Amino acid sequence: MRKHEISPSLLSADFGYVMRDVESIAPYCRFLHLDVMDGHYVPNLTIGVPVIKSIRKHCDLILDTHLMITNPEEFVEPFAAAGSDYITFHVECTDKPFELIEKIRGLGKKAGISIHPDTPAEAIYPFLEKGAVDLILVMSVRPGFGGQSYIPESTARIADYRKRLDDNGSEAILSVDGGINTSTIEEASSAGASLLVAGSAVFGKENPGLAAKELYSMIGETF
Repeated sequence: MRKHEISPSLLSADFGYVMRDVESIAPYCRFLHLDVMDGHYVPNLTIGVPVIKSIRKHCDLILDTHLMITNPEEFVEPFAAAGSDYITFHVECTDKPFELIEKIRGLGKKAGISIHPDTPAEAIYPFLEKGAVDLILVMSVRPGFGGQSYIPESTARIADYRKRLDDNGSEAILSVDGGINTSTIEEASSAGASLLVAGSAVFGKENPGLAAKELYSMIGETF
């Protein structure tokens, strides 16, 4: 893994030409972020198991699946079987997060946990211990829709988590999702995020591949 990776969010792609868009970023990106929304936890519906299964057939990217759903326990097995590599659920959506992490890992997948910007930062602290989880996802917008502006207070949260992860010797990836673009990517990466989810800043551009390459150049990654 590079010091920093960009995970383009499929939510902003042209769904009439999904694989065209995915193929355009493949030369530059190793990750593809897949937002799964259920219309309950967030006020929107997006993709599900069949779409991820189809994408898996046609690309070798690391599928970074983000479950914004109220009952993740019921769906980790289908999303694992569909080909997800990372499965991230929200701390707000389960009463047994550690059991869910073990279930995901038991399926041979990497487990991630995400936090809503309105949830106290401390809710994630137990998962910043070494070995507790494979990925921490900081939401820097209120989840549910693409194209929102980065919440400035997210930077302090990222920096806090970065320090705690490092102090604990955790190798978990620290990711950020929401409002990442040419104006905010340097701030988020400098605070300590190593996996930066970008939607409209990549797939909202005429040439997603070149847009991703430009974002990489802004955080010191060259090709």
